[in-house]
Amino acid sequence: MAEQQAPEPIVAASRPRAATRPFAAFEWMIALRYLRAKRAESFVSVISGFSLVGIALGVATLIIVMSVMNGFRHELLARILGLQGHVIVQGDGGNLPDFDAVAARIRAVPGILRVAPIVDGQALASGGGASPGVVVRGIRDKDLSSLKSVSESLSGGALGQFHAGDSVIVGERLAAKLGTGPGGSITLIAPRGNVTPFGVTPRIKTYPIAGTFRIGMSEYDSTYVFMPLEEAQLYFNMGNTVTGLEVMVANPDDVNAMIGPISAAAGPYVRVLSWQSISQSLFEALEVERNVMFLILTLIILVAALNIVSGLIMLVKDKSGDIAILRTMGATRGAVMRVFLIAGASIGVIGTILGFGIGVVFCANIESIRQFLSSLTGTTLFNPEIYFLSRMPAEMDPGEVISVVLMALGLTFLATLYPSWRAARLDPVEALRYE
Repeated sequence: MAEQQAPEPIVAASRPRAATRPFAAFEWMIALRYLRAKRAESFVSVISGFSLVGIALGVATLIIVMSVMNGFRHELLARILGLQGHVIVQGDGGNLPDFDAVAARIRAVPGILRVAPIVDGQALASGGGASPGVVVRGIRDKDLSSLKSVSESLSGGALGQFHAGDSVIVGERLAAKLGTGPGGSITLIAPRGNVTPFGVTPRIKTYPIAGTFRIGMSEYDSTYVFMPLEEAQLYFNMGNTVTGLEVMVANPDDVNAMIGPISAAAGPYVRVLSWQSISQSLFEALEVERNVMFLILTLIILVAALNIVSGLIMLVKDKSGDIAILRTMGATRGAVMRVFLIAGASIGVIGTILGFGIGVVFCANIESIRQFLSSLTGTTLFNPEIYFLSRMPAEMDPGEVISVVLMALGLTFLATLYPSWRAARLDPVEALRYE
C-alpha cells in the first residue's frame, strides 16, 4: 500500500490589524468621557472648569476692551475732525493776509471739500458767578452751516440770528455753567484789547446768545464760542487778516498726501499742518495704551491655558491604567495622543465660543449696561468731564475679533501638546506593574 501522507496542518493566515482613522468616533467618546466629572476625579474636572471659565473671560475681556478703545478712538477722532479742520493753513509769520485769494486757490485742488477762514482767540466768559476760559472762533455763517457736527445740533433760529453779525453761539455745557441760554447774553473779556497811554486794557463786550450747540465732546461743549468772522476780527484787532484757513479733505486718513498740493496752491510764507501732526501726541498715547492693554489681557488667556496643561497632566496620571489597557487592546500612540488632544482642545474651543458670545453681547449693549451699573451703584462710571465723550462707545473690528479668537484657540491647542505627548509615551508594562 502506498504510504498515506498526513495532511498538512492548516495555518490560519494572520491578518494585519487595521489601524483606525485619525479622530475616530471611539477617540471622541473616550475624550469626552474623561471630561465628565466623577467622584474619583472631581478635582481634575474642577480644574478643567476653571480653565474653561478663564479662557471665556479672557476672550470676552479682550474683545470688550479692544472694542471700547476702538470706539473711543473713532468717536474722539470724529468729534475732533468734526470741529477742527483736517488741514490748517497759517501765515508763516503770524496772521494770514489776503486769505480769500489763498482760499480760492486751495479750493481748486482736487480732493478738497471745504475751505473756511477762521479767527481763533482766547477770552474769559463771565456770567452766573463763573468766569471760565473759552476759545472764541470767528467764522462765516455759511461755513458754520456746512460744519455738520455743529449746525445739526443748533437750537432753532440760531443761524438766522448769527447771520445778523452781532450774536454768538456757545456750547451747551458752557451756557449751563454760566446760567444762560438762547436769548440770554454772555460777556467776553479779551486780555489783549485797546491800546491806551496807560498800556493795553482788556476788551470787554457783551453779546446776545443766538443759540447753543452740542457735539458730544465735553471739552468743546464747555469751551467754544462761535462769533461772526468780521466781529471776531474787530474784537481781536485782527484788521483784514485771519488766524488761518480750515481745510476739509475727502480722505482724512490720507491727509499727508494732500500737504504738498495744498502748500503749492497756498503759495510761499505759509505753514500747512495736518490733523495728525496737531493731535499726534493724543492718538499716539491711545495707540500705546491699546497695545499695552492687549498684551496685559492676553495673560488671562495664557494663565487659563496653563491651567489646561496642569489639568491634563493630572488626568494623564490618573488614567495611566486606562491608557495601558487601551495600548494592550491595540490603540496606537497616535490614538492615545489624539484622545487627550481632543479633551484639552474641547475646553479651549468651548471657552473661546462662550467668550466670543459674551464679548459680542456686552459690546452691543455696553451703554445700557453702563447706565444700569451707574444707577445700581449710584456713581458715574464714565464721567464725560474726564473722558471727553458723553456716552461709552464700543466698535468691534472684525479683524481684531478674529485675531483674538485664533490666538485663544492657538494657545489652548499648544497647551495640550505636552500632556498628550506624555500620555502617548506611557509604557503599558510600567503602568500596569502596580495595578
